[in-house]
Amino acid sequence: MTPSPKAPRPLLITDCDEVLLYMVAPFRDWLDEAHDIEFDMSGGDFAKALVDRKTREAVKPGDIWPLLNAFFDTEMHRQMPIPGAVEALKAIGEHADIVVLTNLNDHRQQSRSEQLARFGLHHRVVCNQGPKGEPLKRIVDEHAPSVAIFVDDLPQHHESAAEHAPEVWRLHMVGETALAPHIVCAATAGHAHARIDSWTAALDWVMERIALGVPAPGIEAAA
Repeated sequence: MTPSPKAPRPLLITDCDEVLLYMVAPFRDWLDEAHDIEFDMSGGDFAKALVDRKTREAVKPGDIWPLLNAFFDTEMHRQMPIPGAVEALKAIGEHADIVVLTNLNDHRQQSRSEQLARFGLHHRVVCNQGPKGEPLKRIVDEHAPSVAIFVDDLPQHHESAAEHAPEVWRLHMVGETALAPHIVCAATAGHAHARIDSWTAALDWVMERIALGVPAPGIEAAA
């Protein structure tokens, strides 16, 4: 007797930095301690946020990526979970498959997986560089879920997701409270279905989408 095919499960595709784990705050602390660089995100422009304390000049954009790479080479142990993230993913994992779609170079896939595993998050990690719409679509096609939900902190990734995978529910979340006020709301721009910066509230929203079990509707920018 041929076994019945498994029913499709819901799918959560989530970013990591500033959604599951803090990144800006430990990066800021490391820049201060190791490089005497001040990191101020109050202006909302990452390219102008780093200032050399000795010269009082902004760190050149071309020098920021090497600093970020150095942070991820040696300092990932500084990253701690966003409040409620671990508990939320454990609750969601009882009902849905979970994939972490993170914008890191491919060779950091294992270190990111091990980093998340230290907090009890044993999920598939997919590394990406650039907009997330196309890799998101590939993951969704591979899983063929009953319903899919995407969580990310950057508006441009929601815009890309809306273009390539409009059937996916999109939740804009910025878990770092010092950063959140300076990030343009993707929901207001018409690229995300909701903006929720707390996992306490976001868990209810995600579970409602899972229970609903239908593709996401089209959305328009708020007037």
